[in-house]
Amino acid sequence: MKGKFIVLEGIDGSGKTTQLKLLGAKLTDRGLPVLYTREPGGTRIGEKIREILLNPEYSELVPRAEAFLYAAARAQHVAQVILPSLAEGKIVLCDRFLDSSLAYQGFGRGIDISLLERINEPATGGLLPDLTIIFDFCAEGGMDRINQSGRSTDRIEREKEEFHQKVSMGYLALAGRDPARYRVIDANRPVDQVHRDVMTAAEGVLHEIITGDIRA
Repeated sequence: MKGKFIVLEGIDGSGKTTQLKLLGAKLTDRGLPVLYTREPGGTRIGEKIREILLNPEYSELVPRAEAFLYAAARAQHVAQVILPSLAEGKIVLCDRFLDSSLAYQGFGRGIDISLLERINEPATGGLLPDLTIIFDFCAEGGMDRINQSGRSTDRIEREKEEFHQKVSMGYLALAGRDPARYRVIDANRPVDQVHRDVMTAAEGVLHEIITGDIRA
C-alpha cells in the first residue's frame, strides 16, 4: 500500500511541532506505520545544512543562497527519506516542506515565487503532500511563545516582526491557490482544540488506510 505524505506548516511558534507529535502518537496508537521528519534536515547532510541556515553567526547569508541551501537539503531529504518511506507504505509526517520556502524566501524575503518553484522542482521531483496543514497564528504570539520557552532564537526567528507577518500572510495566499490540498487551522486556541481539527483534517486523506474514526 502506498503511504501518505502529510506536512505541517506555519510561522515559528505556531505550535506545529507539538501538533505533529500529537498526530503521530494517535496514529501510532492505532498500529499505523508513522515516520516523523523535518525540514531543513531529516538526513545527515540535511542536518548539516540546517546548522548553517539557522545559525545566527551566518547573518551575511543572502536570500538566494539561502533558497538554494533549503532546496539542496530538500533534494537529499526527498530522495533518501520521504520517497522510500512512502514506497514502504508509511505515513510520513513532515515538519515543513516546500511551502516553507515559498512563504519564507518568497513572501518574506521577496524572491519571485516562480523562481523558487523552478529551483525546487528538481529538488522534489514534483512530489507534493497529500495534505498540507497550515497553522494560522499571529506573528507576535509566535515570538512570545519562543521567548517564553527560554531557548535561544535562531537566525530566522531573529527577523523583525514585519518579516514574520509577511510569512504568515504568504501561507494563507498559498493555501488559497489549492484549497483541496490545504487545511488552514486557527492555532490561536488551546492545544486540544487545535488537535481535534488536525485529526479531522488527517482523516480526510487517511480514510483508505484507517478503519474507523481517528478523531479524538
